[in-house]
Amino acid sequence: EEVEDASEPTKRDRSHLENTLKLNEDKPADEVSGVLQRLRKIYHSSIKPLEHSYRYNELRQHEITDGEITSKPMVLFLGPWSVGKSSMINYLLGLDDTPYQLYTGAEPTTSEFTVIMHGPKLKTIEGIVMAADSARSFSPLEKFGQNFLEKLIGIEVPHKLLERVTFVDTPGIIENRKQQERGYPFNDVCQWFIDRADLIFVVFDPTKLDVGLELEMLFRQLKGRESQIRIILNKADSLATQELMRVYGALFWSLAPLINVTEPPRVYVSSFWPHEYHPDTHRELFLKEEISLLEDLNQVIENRMENKIAFIRQHAIRVRIHALLVDRYLQTYKDKMTFFSDGELVFRDIVEDPDKFFIFKSILAKTNVSKFDLPNREAYKDFFGINPITSFKLLSQQCSYMGGCFLEKIERAITRELPDLLGSLGLGKKPNVLSCDVTGCGETPKNRYRKP
Repeated sequence: EEVEDASEPTKRDRSHLENTLKLNEDKPADEVSGVLQRLRKIYHSSIKPLEHSYRYNELRQHEITDGEITSKPMVLFLGPWSVGKSSMINYLLGLDDTPYQLYTGAEPTTSEFTVIMHGPKLKTIEGIVMAADSARSFSPLEKFGQNFLEKLIGIEVPHKLLERVTFVDTPGIIENRKQQERGYPFNDVCQWFIDRADLIFVVFDPTKLDVGLELEMLFRQLKGRESQIRIILNKADSLATQELMRVYGALFWSLAPLINVTEPPRVYVSSFWPHEYHPDTHRELFLKEEISLLEDLNQVIENRMENKIAFIRQHAIRVRIHALLVDRYLQTYKDKMTFFSDGELVFRDIVEDPDKFFIFKSILAKTNVSKFDLPNREAYKDFFGINPITSFKLLSQQCSYMGGCFLEKIERAITRELPDLLGSLGLGKKPNVLSCDVTGCGETPKNRYRKP
């Protein structure tokens, strides 16, 4: 019996997990729910009318639902098969040796997209049910077909951390497998989750550093999301110091062509599982790296509301630019039309060469729109191919006596309502209740350069 006990690996202390992620602290739910309610009201009253009127969803294929506005931050786990993604989730949630733990093994074990979220009791939810529930943020996944929904699974776990964040475990990348063998558009599904993820963990281990076509495609999809990516070299305590240095260098060498940024990506080196580190390894280094990663995760959780408001505001700016462009296309079309003109030929000329009619340049000249925020001109050829220009109204006609003008409402949301909501978060007060006691607006500014 003593020999059997000695052979079992000892478990690490988890106190640093609870302290860093603040699992023992209670957060006031009233303030968060109040801000979310106000944010939802701004979206529905000021942004959505213009979004629907000019069919923005058909340009970007991204319609914001109530479930997405109220959803918790999402942490996405990506990487080759069997590098420890599921083990890492088990470790962060303390699920090892419990009925809740995700299945792990040396072979490719995760064939589904697994969403781990909070619930009052342990429960498994089928993908078809998740997509049908409009209260959740996963209903848009229906567009990927029934084959994919069979590969989507939700697990509800009563855990403190999941009250503040949702984890998504993905199937491991298998380089010798063609995408069509999966039976659904794997890269398109990954892109959907990447677009909505607040933090993306790309996990590797010392035995799987090679980069193939599927991993290369994945990093191409991560372009523009570099600030949310955290690269993890897992199972680091399985190597001696010299080997670890070589593997670390090899990982950088493999990833350098894929991540096109001026500064190198942050790579966290540790072993994310509950067992003690192997002897004669850099346990102090691994523990510090682990705490750094947990601090990153906690920062995303703490900034949940700020990120959500900023995301809605960015969406509103894109909707406004789209409406201004459609309005300009329509105004140009009306100006060029005569009694004898063929409407289809006139508009085809405008769509084929918008620069000849100063469509985009007039938007930049007359409105405070950045040229870097303008959408791709080619996208409007497809957009107007589906939506005839005559089906839209001018912005000047999108006004009512009671409701006001759509454009004025979205501009007010962008310039005043959403920034005010963002500013109210750090004051511990209700949104839009900014007093001089807190802001100091009643103080007379002092001139530092005038002599007393």
